[in-house]
Amino acid sequence: MTIADRFAPARCPRLVVKIGSSLLIGPDGAPRRDWLATLVDDVAERRAAGQAVVLVSSGAIALGARTLNLPRGGRASLEDSQAAAACGQIALAGLWAALLAARGLTAAQMLLTLDDLEDRRRYLNAAATLDRLLGLGAVPVLNENDSVATAEIRFGDNDRLAARVAQAAGAAGVILLSDVDGLHTADPARDPAAALIEIVPVVDAAVERLAGAASTLGTGGMAAKLEAARLAARAGVDLAIASGREDHPLHRFAATGRGTLFPAAAGVSRRKAWLASRRTARGRVTVDAGAATALAKGGSLLAAGVTAVEGGFARGDVVEVLGPGGAVARGIAAYDVAEASRIAGHRHEAQAALLGYPPRSALIHRDQLVLL
Repeated sequence: MTIADRFAPARCPRLVVKIGSSLLIGPDGAPRRDWLATLVDDVAERRAAGQAVVLVSSGAIALGARTLNLPRGGRASLEDSQAAAACGQIALAGLWAALLAARGLTAAQMLLTLDDLEDRRRYLNAAATLDRLLGLGAVPVLNENDSVATAEIRFGDNDRLAARVAQAAGAAGVILLSDVDGLHTADPARDPAAALIEIVPVVDAAVERLAGAASTLGTGGMAAKLEAARLAARAGVDLAIASGREDHPLHRFAATGRGTLFPAAAGVSRRKAWLASRRTARGRVTVDAGAATALAKGGSLLAAGVTAVEGGFARGDVVEVLGPGGAVARGIAAYDVAEASRIAGHRHEAQAALLGYPPRSALIHRDQLVLL
């Protein structure tokens, strides 16, 4: 099986394709309509073969900045970025709608913020909307809602958004179209001897050191793509980085298989995948070495091993679990912060007197917990 076979319609019924600003926008600041038309041809070909496709498209800020004559591509300030996004998103949606309609496909726009995928109920609503759109044969076009996002509550780049969207859409694969063929042993623009790495089983510290600088128009870069790969793998989703420099990039990738594959982890439940991909938590629970070891072996978090409780979380909120060496897990709390603080460090038989009711089996049950 080649790298490209993993993303073929027969093996990947739903596919997420991410297009960055550096591919969508030309040097003059205008959309690259001719190239985009070839990409849409590829999408139509895959739709005809039975594959549902979700597009994650950057470009709103760049398009809006050109229209509003904003400096630094609309990124001189948060206010400029928000204004550029509000203006450019209309143009971006219209562009995709026209290109897809020319091939008999219906475009649907969804704008998401980080909170839309961090909050469990809103995440499920977004997942249901994507599922219905794909079932109706539409091509959802997604972007971060940069007109309201702030530095504190944002994905930061559409590579990570694509990985999170794949999970919500029930996709088996993500293709990040880039201005490079994939991850190399060195920067290919500076080192002619740089070799393409075809498969990266795990994104570890050695792999992270290979990440290059961010692109000119976008906010991503190889570091963001590696983080997206890590998120996708945890969610049980294959991810590939492939070149988008030439026409018909998806067709070319299918024909050549040239790119870098980050294979999915096996046996990942959808709830645990959602937990693993979160970037925020409502609180923190610190545990001793014994509890950290028990978690690593697949156990639940018992209150007896808790040494400190922080935050303002309620029962059902996501909290981070810290061990002696740092973050070890993330899970859904069975108690609110006051109750968790009350029983921290106490064994199960002593907790009823502290709570005023029979205690639950664990502070975080293993079915509601994922290791980091």
